[in-house]
Amino acid sequence: MMGTADKPTILLVDDQIDNIDILSGILQDHYQLKVALNGQDAIKICQNNPQPNLILLDINMPGMDGYEVCRYLKKHSDTAAIPIIFVTAETQIKMEQTGFELGAVDYIVKPISPPIVMARVATHIKLYDQSRHLESLVKERTDELIQSRLEIIRCLGKAAEYKDNETGMHVIRMSWFSRLLAQAHGMNEEWCELLFYAAPMHDIGKIGVPDHILNKPGKLTPQEWEVMQLHTVYGATILGDHGYALLELAKEVAIYHHEKWDGSGYPNGISGKDIPISARIVAIADVFDALMSERPYKHAWSEEETLKYLNTEAGKHFDPELIPTFLTCLPEVREVQKKYADE
Repeated sequence: MMGTADKPTILLVDDQIDNIDILSGILQDHYQLKVALNGQDAIKICQNNPQPNLILLDINMPGMDGYEVCRYLKKHSDTAAIPIIFVTAETQIKMEQTGFELGAVDYIVKPISPPIVMARVATHIKLYDQSRHLESLVKERTDELIQSRLEIIRCLGKAAEYKDNETGMHVIRMSWFSRLLAQAHGMNEEWCELLFYAAPMHDIGKIGVPDHILNKPGKLTPQEWEVMQLHTVYGATILGDHGYALLELAKEVAIYHHEKWDGSGYPNGISGKDIPISARIVAIADVFDALMSERPYKHAWSEEETLKYLNTEAGKHFDPELIPTFLTCLPEVREVQKKYADE
C-alpha cells in the first residue's frame, strides 16, 4: 500500500471553501493535498520544496485571478514545469484558448464530475512523472557527453605538454591559476568555467612543431624561432571554427597567449587591451607555473623569484592590472600547487 509520503501532491486553489471540499472528497484517498484560497498563497506554495505535482486552479478569484497565477508560474523557471488544470464554470471557447495559451494542460468544467476529475488528474500526473524522468535521463546523458568532451580536451592539452618535455600536471595547474585569476578579476562564473577548460589547449599547436626544434637543448636560430612561433597559428588551425563557445575560447587562447602588453609578442604583435582578456590571464598563469617548475633545461625558480619577475614584467609582458590581482590569489594558488605537484 502506498504511504502518504509516496503519494503525488496536488495543490487546490479556489476562494470558495465548498469547491475545495468537493475536490478534496474526490482526491484525498489517492493524493496528498495542499490548499490555497487565493493566488498569492498558491504562488508561495509552489515556490517551496517539495513542489506540487499538479495544480487544480480556479479562474474566477478576487484579487489575483487564475490566469494571473498561471502567467506568473509559467514565467518563472523554477515553477514553469508544474502542470496546471483550470477548474471553472466558464465554458466559452475563447476562455479555454486563453488558458491553453498561458500554458495550462487541461480544463475541468463545473459542476464537477468525479470520474472526469480522477481520470484527468491521473493522466496529467503520469505525464508529468514521465516528463521529469525523461528530463533526468537527458541531463544524465548530456552530463556524460560534456564530461567526456572535457576529458578529451584535457588529454590533448597533456599530449602537447608531453611533446614539449613538460608534465601533464602543468596544464592542470595553469588551468586552475587561470580560473582563480579570472574569478578575482570579476569575470562571470560561466566564462571562468569555460576558461578553466580552454586553458589546457593553449599549446596544442606544438604538436605541429618538428621535434628537432621543439626539443633543441641550445638556443634556436632565427629561422627555428620563426617555426616555433607558428605553434600559436597551428593551435588555432587545429581547434578550427566550430561555433562552440569552449572551442572558440580555446582557439582565442591558443593564438594570443604569447602576445605581450607592450606589443613585442607574437604572432601578430598586438598590444594592451587589443589582446583578449582570456589570453592575458592565461599568459600570467602559464609563465608563473613554468618558471616554478623543474625542467630538463632549467631549475625551478622560487616563488619569490617568480613574483619578482611578474612584477618587473607588469606593463611589458603582462597586463599591469592583472598582476596585483593575481597576487591576491596566492593562497589558493599554493593549495593548487600542493594538490597537483609533479611526481
